[in-house]
Amino acid sequence: HHTFFEMLGNFSFGDYFKQDAIQYAWELLTQVYKLPADKLWITIYAEDDEAYEIWNKTVGVPAQRIVRIGDNKGGRYASDNFWMMGDTGPCGPCTEIFYDHGPEVAGGPPGSADEDGDRYIEIWNNVFMQFNRDEAGVMHKLPKPSVDTGMGLERLAAVLQHVHSNYEIDTFVTLLAAAKVAVDAADAAGAASGGCDKDAPSLKVIADHIRACAFTVADGVIPGNEGRGYVLRRIARRAIRHGYKLGARKPFFYTLVAPLAAEMGEAYPELRRERARITEVLKQEEERFFQTIANGMEILETALAGGAKTIAGDLAFKLHDTYGFPLDLTADVCRERGVTVDSAGFDVAMNRQREQARAAGKFKMAQGLDYAGVATTFHGYEHWVCEHSKVTALYIDGTPVARARAGDDVVVVLDHTPFYAESGGQVGDTGELRNARSRMIVEDTVKVQMDVAGHTGRIVEGEVEVGDVFVARVNAEPRIKTMRNHSVTHLMHKALREVLGAHVQQKGSLVNADRTRFDFAHNAPVTAEQIAKVERLVNAEVLANAATQARVMGIEEAQKTGAMMLFGEKYGDEVRVLDIGSSRELCGGTHV
Repeated sequence: HHTFFEMLGNFSFGDYFKQDAIQYAWELLTQVYKLPADKLWITIYAEDDEAYEIWNKTVGVPAQRIVRIGDNKGGRYASDNFWMMGDTGPCGPCTEIFYDHGPEVAGGPPGSADEDGDRYIEIWNNVFMQFNRDEAGVMHKLPKPSVDTGMGLERLAAVLQHVHSNYEIDTFVTLLAAAKVAVDAADAAGAASGGCDKDAPSLKVIADHIRACAFTVADGVIPGNEGRGYVLRRIARRAIRHGYKLGARKPFFYTLVAPLAAEMGEAYPELRRERARITEVLKQEEERFFQTIANGMEILETALAGGAKTIAGDLAFKLHDTYGFPLDLTADVCRERGVTVDSAGFDVAMNRQREQARAAGKFKMAQGLDYAGVATTFHGYEHWVCEHSKVTALYIDGTPVARARAGDDVVVVLDHTPFYAESGGQVGDTGELRNARSRMIVEDTVKVQMDVAGHTGRIVEGEVEVGDVFVARVNAEPRIKTMRNHSVTHLMHKALREVLGAHVQQKGSLVNADRTRFDFAHNAPVTAEQIAKVERLVNAEVLANAATQARVMGIEEAQKTGAMMLFGEKYGDEVRVLDIGSSRELCGGTHV
């Protein structure tokens, strides 16, 4: 596969099954795409006699071109031709269709000793989900067997364009030529020496990676140090390193966005629409990496020149931490020289740094508590006092206890509460729990579980027992200030999207009584003029003083309203939609 590839697919859930799926596949390939039938080979799961009969008897594929693949991956049902989602769940046999590129290309048919050659290429996979595998590994027949098929567009294009490699299809021919021009222009000796070899494998890496990077940025991802942003950074830096290997000594990769948009922009209009932003994002990432790549490569070259067969984990971590070389990039360079990387040592160094960072941070005392009681009902949207809040669990130092006394620092779980538990950037409420004989100061409220609130603080009078009932009261002034700061965060989010572009999405936030901090990804510093414009938009909304509307509805209904949803957030079946001014977002927080 490429780092970005286009998949053709279709599904059937409880409708047509093996007979139709196989015949549809054959009809499309031989009658619509006009592929010669004698060039197509079939693989099936060894025990799938039903599929064999359909291919052989109904479709008419000769037995010598139907290959049975058994459990070739070291266990029962562990086979190239048996698809499983995981250890449990829907699964079943599959049948794959291969195209024979001819005897002039090296390689043998599927299932043979030299199947890894390029002569026989899989172009289509039909998965027949007919079982549900339970925890004991027992296969149960599904009441409605299903079909999931996938065909690689690039592989099909190679067949239809009569070439033997994906990199020879029209899309890649254009991108490879553009990559050579870009690398040569970034190489001080490029023009004089005739430039890099047009068949250099590194050009294929660059041409492949520009597609993945450009589409990922178009989707709103920015290079970063974690999650999707780190995947993007790794792919981009790998491509840049291959350009460096070919002689590029200044940024070149970002210039390929324009030829990519010209090549694929008709099918994917977002490439043309976002071209300038994608270019700028990749340019900044490339400039950042070019500042350190020479030093990092020099250190790596020195280590490799010493004749070592393994690069130490500490050195690999230093390259990652100081010079921005992801581990797989260091491994890439080493693989070319027949050298391995001590990845276990790298992990030790990485974990050592994480532990140091963790020790420096302040961890919440209520996180990770073992709780199996009733959920906490939250009344804090309408009320700041609950008259009858019952203690369902009590903890000291993370250990459940039945009773705690004055002076103890505790975590209390209540069945009903007006206290907002820290979530979505909004800090937890403070206040007090009080009854006739006891009083506890609540210093923070956090989530023990998704729908369970932990009230952390100190008992200052009497004692607290599981089963006690308290009046729970939120500190009003900090809550009111926090609500104002949370509501304005929504207005600011909307204004930032208007001023900077729709790619702006919340990546994190902190909302408390003193301020709001809003994290977002953008490809450039926000200018003073843009900040002033955001302020004007937000202040105009505040002064308009429209009534806030909060509605609880199903997730699908909420999507239809156009409410802003944050990528990566986990939403339940029921969500809360907040209309604040002209902003509409999903949010569980408290608002004005």
